[in-house]
Amino acid sequence: MKMLLLAFTALFSIVNPLSGAFVFFGATQGMETRERAQVSRWVAIYAFAIVTASLYVGAYVLEFFGISLPVLKVGGGIIVAMSGWRMLTGPDATEQRRSETASALRPSVVPSRLAFYPLTMPLTTGPGTISVAISVGAGRPNGFGEAWLSFVLETVLAVALLCLAIYVFYRNSERLARAIGATGTTIVVRLSAFLLFCIGIQVFWNGAEVLFASVIHGTPIPAS
Repeated sequence: MKMLLLAFTALFSIVNPLSGAFVFFGATQGMETRERAQVSRWVAIYAFAIVTASLYVGAYVLEFFGISLPVLKVGGGIIVAMSGWRMLTGPDATEQRRSETASALRPSVVPSRLAFYPLTMPLTTGPGTISVAISVGAGRPNGFGEAWLSFVLETVLAVALLCLAIYVFYRNSERLARAIGATGTTIVVRLSAFLLFCIGIQVFWNGAEVLFASVIHGTPIPAS
């Protein structure tokens, strides 16, 4: 269950469905409750497809371009940390993203098309999420034995639980917004931003530590 907890925690922290639910509600305020439920379901479906593809295909893309896992962690960690820093030090990110997303919505667009852009990409599963998913997927065991099967089952379950959380939070975004209020929303976003910044630093250091060791001790850099 170690990989399940690792994958779910890493992905949940960067996707942050709770704070995203407030942005989702602000962007879909003009919709009926039934329409919002349909859009939230499609967002969860698209998020599952994007994260799963990043998990299992992303590592092969890295191998094709000759990008090592430590380099990916360094680059992904910088992106994640910068995203968290902007959310932490900038103006209310929820209000800003809410207004930007709302301006991009078109009421006449069908829910399935509207859910992909901009609600899934880049609102829910952006570049940071894809980087973390590729990093997790790059740690897959070699071969197709029991370890590989266990890795696939645990990561698929982690992504499924993540997307279930996205659907639940987004579907009930109106209730959450009313219960927490504007001040509570700001607090949740700021705390999430700090956690996201720390995750980015940790991911960066995990990759940088291997690169420094290869320079100092001459150890080979592991491939993706």
